Amino acid sequence: MKLLTFIENGKMKLGAHTNEGEDILDIAEALEGMSGKLPAAETDGVPVTIQEVIEGGDAALSALRTFVEGVLRVPSSDRQSCVKQESSLTLGPCVTHPNKIICVGLNYRKHAEETNAELPAYPILFNKFNNTLAGHGEDIPLPKVSDKVDYEAELAIVIGKKAKYVAKEDALRHVFGYCNVNDLSARDLQLRTHQWLTGKSCDKFSPLGPYLVTADEVGDPNRLSIQCIVNGEVRQHSNTSDMIFRCEELVSYISQHMTLVPGDIILTGTPEGVVLGRPPEQQTYLKAGDRVTVQIEKLGSITNTMVNEA
Repeated sequence: MKLLTFIENGKMKLGAHTNEGEDILDIAEALEGMSGKLPAAETDGVPVTIQEVIEGGDAALSALRTFVEGVLRVPSSDRQSCVKQESSLTLGPCVTHPNKIICVGLNYRKHAEETNAELPAYPILFNKFNNTLAGHGEDIPLPKVSDKVDYEAELAIVIGKKAKYVAKEDALRHVFGYCNVNDLSARDLQLRTHQWLTGKSCDKFSPLGPYLVTADEVGDPNRLSIQCIVNGEVRQHSNTSDMIFRCEELVSYISQHMTLVPGDIILTGTPEGVVLGRPPEQQTYLKAGDRVTVQIEKLGSITNTMVNEA
């Protein structure tokens, strides 16, 4: 399934892609509109927020699938009010309340090479916070205290089941799904000290989405094409197969040191092609008006425009 969140009257709502063009099913509105039109067995236990889907596990996802399939059997004239066009929606981040946002640095071989860094023996971990979340189409403020904001196309793993001391062989069974993320980085702030936190945690520095795609639909996350496009120019073009530590290794490794819970997000690192990896005379960092798109195979694409911070 492809799930998203959209904002209506100041509230985050759950939407499900119907695979019929741009049609998005408003789950809460559909539950109201389908009362009496579907059997109770198809409407019981249906989650109405993205966090409820993730935290509810297999039962919640199964209930949601059954409900969406039931709605799509109803004549289109009877479900018009709960079907919306994606282009008309204001999207939020596809995961709204992560307990943790864990990031992995230098996890692509060619990216490590372009920045003249040694290949790490263990995953390099740092963190972001909920203030960095943003949705598809949302403007991203360039911090007043930085003039070196860089893009980083990344695959994000979203945890679906509690994980502690998980073996690599079992790790992906704890994953709910995957999405695009732009791990925006203020390089001048990031490199002031040995800790990267300041340059990574500015407001809206983790645009996430547009879809949260369930793991079964994605298949092998270690073989996905990944791109970053700035103002129509492809800046990054790689494949997750270039990761030093594969997705299952990351989930397992992190779970040895902390408990992962449903809704946690792991940013898996970025491939080569970032501004920081270019010769100094060729480094042109993001400026107001730049449009940045992160696009990963099977996950759609997320686009955001950089603006000056107010």
